[in-house]
Amino acid sequence: MAFDKTRFCGVALPGPKPPSPVPPSSQPAPAPLPRAIAALANRQSLSERHATEVFGAVMRGEATPVQIAALLIGLRVKGETAEEIAGAARALREAMVRVEAHGAHLVDTCGTGGGTVSTFNISTAAAFVAAGAGASVAKHGNRSFTSQCGSADVLEALGVRIALDAADAARVLRATCVTFLFAPNFHPAMKHAGPIRRELAVPSVMNLLGPLANPAGVQRQVVGVAERDRAPLVAAALARLGTDHALVVHGRIGMDEIAPQGISDVWEVKAGEVTAWELDPDHYGLAIADVTPLAGAAPAANAARIERLLGDGGHDTAGLAALLLNAGAAIYVAGLADSYADGVTRAREVVRAGKGRAALEGLRRATNAVPTERG
Repeated sequence: MAFDKTRFCGVALPGPKPPSPVPPSSQPAPAPLPRAIAALANRQSLSERHATEVFGAVMRGEATPVQIAALLIGLRVKGETAEEIAGAARALREAMVRVEAHGAHLVDTCGTGGGTVSTFNISTAAAFVAAGAGASVAKHGNRSFTSQCGSADVLEALGVRIALDAADAARVLRATCVTFLFAPNFHPAMKHAGPIRRELAVPSVMNLLGPLANPAGVQRQVVGVAERDRAPLVAAALARLGTDHALVVHGRIGMDEIAPQGISDVWEVKAGEVTAWELDPDHYGLAIADVTPLAGAAPAANAARIERLLGDGGHDTAGLAALLLNAGAAIYVAGLADSYADGVTRAREVVRAGKGRAALEGLRRATNAVPTERG
């Protein structure tokens, strides 16, 4: 007699239960980073909030090198949006070491770097002229990645100590109206992405984030951008981030600053709005015929040039033109001039009076007075 597997001793046995379906609401959602990579692979943009989540994971060390590389290249190939740039900047701001700074005229002149025209450290020199005009300058910067000499390199050659912690940087700013914020000291979370970014060897969204995450929380700034098509995105991101007043600039000859030759494009950010305009140096009597004299050199040579320019111009026509055009922008956005033209005029007066040189000397003296064990 066959054995009935559904009965035992004449009693019916219950059949096997089918597996219970998992309610849709309890299905684990993909983590933000894998979800972002999948979206970018399909050329879909991220929301600002999603970008903040994703880059927050990167800054916390929760992403693998492969994931970080996929994220950066995915954004680059698709093309970054202003929302993605702003979201990434928010994540970097949340992770940075903050510097206490106040004042209506607090400004920065940090740009992206990477211009195709070699120049000396124009934005660093402009920071001292802005300080000489009465601005408080929290100059954010780093060592060189793409040129012979970055802002940190030239400041060291000028005798400025750059290894300051947040408290000392704030004290120096209060004492001298200018301080230098050496990026690695204030963005320790960037260590997770830095080596990968350098190994990729192509510009990525990371090139844009430094100027958007000043540790002193500046709301007024001049941002030079090397790639023209990315400059309006940076301006739109600054507007989304609530910047009070900024000029995002690109010299068409290939400068990530206002150029003294040819037209420079300007995107002015104010009250949440972005206005685009063109800047012709000839209108300010500062056009030059040849940009070759602007070429950058080793830190010692660039430092000597800045010392001369801040003194009295040093008979350096090309260098002085570049300095005044960019310092005028910083003075304008700092709220110390009613227009860009007035800013240029004020910059010229500051240089003639030696006030830019005095600002440099003040920074040099103050930073070297900080006890070494605290720097």
